[in-house]
Amino acid sequence: MKRKARILLVDDDVSLLKLLGLRLKSEGFAVHTAASGAEALEWLEQERPDLVLSDLRMDGMDGLALFDRIQRQHVGLPVVIMTAHGSITDAVSATRSGVFGFLTKPIDKEELRKTINGALAVSLPAMTDDWQQRIITRSPVMVALLEQARRMAPLDISVMITGPSGAGKALMAQTLHEASPRQDHPFIALNCGTITEQLLESELFGHVKGAFAGATSDHPGVFLSAAGGTLLLEEVGELTPALQGKLLQTLAQQQVRPLGATRSIKTDVRVMSSTNRDLVTAMEQGKFREDLFYRLNVVNLNLPALQQRPEDIPLLARQALEQLKQRQQTQVTGFAPEALSMLAAASWPGNVRQLLNVVEQAVAMASAPVIGTQLLEGILADSGEPFPTFNEARAEFERLYLHKILRMTEGNVSQAAGLAGRNRTDFYKLLNRHGIEAGTYKEKRKE
Repeated sequence: MKRKARILLVDDDVSLLKLLGLRLKSEGFAVHTAASGAEALEWLEQERPDLVLSDLRMDGMDGLALFDRIQRQHVGLPVVIMTAHGSITDAVSATRSGVFGFLTKPIDKEELRKTINGALAVSLPAMTDDWQQRIITRSPVMVALLEQARRMAPLDISVMITGPSGAGKALMAQTLHEASPRQDHPFIALNCGTITEQLLESELFGHVKGAFAGATSDHPGVFLSAAGGTLLLEEVGELTPALQGKLLQTLAQQQVRPLGATRSIKTDVRVMSSTNRDLVTAMEQGKFREDLFYRLNVVNLNLPALQQRPEDIPLLARQALEQLKQRQQTQVTGFAPEALSMLAAASWPGNVRQLLNVVEQAVAMASAPVIGTQLLEGILADSGEPFPTFNEARAEFERLYLHKILRMTEGNVSQAAGLAGRNRTDFYKLLNRHGIEAGTYKEKRKE
């Protein structure tokens, strides 16, 4: 059962406190009331709500003074200020200090609902649990993917993680490792696309002293260094045919022969791989070995682009800001609501990696405690959006087309293939190419 969002309502007008409390309870919220700032702080020592809704003008401690205490003692807890004395000066003062929103009495019902929902969108606990604390999300697309990952994390099988650059493929691999029986052993990631062929062969399989010029000592390679743990081969689609063959042999025999060695060494390692390339097309073109592909792709996890999970953008931006605050001294305390809306509406061709970079730039350049839209406009404009290649554009069209046609047919592959003008075999190949499971649409139909 989904828990109710908790709101702390603070106002020294007892009658209004009761009336607004009843309205919020009728909207489905769990409400606790406090008749003063001091009473609110005392209650906050015992429990943490998801949102504080406070009057501005109160005897003793006013709303902004209460917010200042909350900001220092309960980091990240959003505060919405209400006042019967609404003015531009009050609103500017409140929002510049980091208050989430500002409401003028008498409070409009729709404006109240909109403001509360906006604040809760960045404060309610994300859909996460102990096994995957690294990945936070509220996106139904990501939740379904993480459920699939949770089921296979304990299984000692190969996993291929696909998706666009910057979507978090390495983070997903590390999350799977930490949820597996191998979690107490090494997790090693090797990027196959950034190393020359000879050096990559040595990094993969190791070498003995004297194997080639410059080999002045033995080197174990990642297959042996990751023994008992997990090895992630990033950008595996960049391997040359020769290295693809040697990798296949290593995986099939579960033993590795370092360069220059006369015998093979048994190895126990779980192999994961990642790529942003279309390996099915690469196989059809003879650029990637089919037998290696199926050896690596026992399970496929296809990460969505950030643009497909916009509900996660404010959450990720706030998380990035909190992490930056822990690592460095900064006056920045949060984002203006309009700034979070701007981030959520951006296209993010560089995905999560680009979002983290933009937040880091904003923190470095900010001259006020709250990051606003004007600063973000300049950063987003400077970041630019690379024009997609023909293959990237075609792949994106195919993916969107397949999702749309499966929604139309509720996961019926025969009907979908007929509408697409393909036979079932070809249609299944298209689904596999994009990591799409028709069954997920059948499940939605049953709900």
